[in-house]
Amino acid sequence: MKTCIVNYEAGNLGSVLRALHAIGTEAVIADTPGELAAARRIILPGVGNFRDAMERLVADGWVDEIVKLVRGGRPILGICVGMQVLAEAGTESCEPGRATPGLGLVRGTVQRLDVLGCALRVPQQGWNSLEIRNVTHPLLKSIPSGTDVYFSNSYALAAQDNVIAATVDYGAPLTAAVAAGHIMGIQFHPEKSSRAGLRILKNFMEHPC
Repeated sequence: MKTCIVNYEAGNLGSVLRALHAIGTEAVIADTPGELAAARRIILPGVGNFRDAMERLVADGWVDEIVKLVRGGRPILGICVGMQVLAEAGTESCEPGRATPGLGLVRGTVQRLDVLGCALRVPQQGWNSLEIRNVTHPLLKSIPSGTDVYFSNSYALAAQDNVIAATVDYGAPLTAAVAAGHIMGIQFHPEKSSRAGLRILKNFMEHPC
């Protein structure tokens, strides 16, 4: 069984695949939901818009398969927009008071940075330092507070405190990583985050299945 990267045409597939190969992981890109049945672990990457990402996941039949496998215990790592769609809902490209349903695997709603209290320029673009909130979850093993990783985001997940594994200060404390057992997500790009990013990918690969 291999690690499968979900191809829902949301970008950065190749760079994530190369990063996984760099740490010695046997990973493949899954082009259809049926391919996930043989996956040992699932990675949900993504660049761009929450609403567009969810529309593609729904249209191509990914949602039911991902939710079924993850609720059955299959480890998943969401990256950037891939982390955001783990949430219950997202407000990007929606009318005020409305939201796009997410996968519902993590409690919380994805909102624009300024709505979350950020007074700095949106998007957040570049390197920023993590503040580790959950020192016991293996996703962030050997990643101390102050570690710099690479962000590119205009929205962030307002998650419940008990699933927040790390935050980042960008004019306000924003969720940088979530971890609830085998369900994990990172807002930053590990494939652009040098040794720290590779370490986090390795930690995910070492999470028991």
